[in-house]
Amino acid sequence: MGYPRALLAPDEEIVVDRHPHWKALFWPIVVSVLTIAGVSLLWWWLANSNFNDGLEMGLSIAAGVVFAVLIGWLAVAPWIRWRTTHFVITDRRVIFRTGVFTKTGIDIPMQRINTVQFRHGLIDRMFRTGTLIIESASDDPLEFEDIPDVEKVHALLYNEVFDSLDNERDNDADPNTGSVQ
Repeated sequence: MGYPRALLAPDEEIVVDRHPHWKALFWPIVVSVLTIAGVSLLWWWLANSNFNDGLEMGLSIAAGVVFAVLIGWLAVAPWIRWRTTHFVITDRRVIFRTGVFTKTGIDIPMQRINTVQFRHGLIDRMFRTGTLIIESASDDPLEFEDIPDVEKVHALLYNEVFDSLDNERDNDADPNTGSVQ
């Protein structure tokens, strides 16, 4: 599911639309597998133990509830958070949105971007991901983590900033003389 085009300005074009890299889901997947294995082992142990039927049923239900809560909290919630996080570059701005119940976001106009950097260590390079750092005119640098193909996104963003500045210079030029006012 891409970023909703209805939220864009007229004639605004999307250049990049990304969710965080799938590596952000690695630990939730590991926890899910371990939780499933642990609860399965507990149910197996309960089935092979000599408890009375009422106690066995109560412990099985308690294990099921703990299982559901753990999977919901440690696996489903991170997946929903990942799925509802958008990093979008258009020809006019950078958009970052996240959240389901409480949505947060930031828009950075291209003309206000001063510096675009990226950072990625060995593991990030292996997964072709990294952190994109954007410094705008009046704010502290913003860091967007787990951006897939961060070097390509960096280059695309730099080109959009350069094109935006070039268009701004053309608009400031006097149409009769071609000189900047």
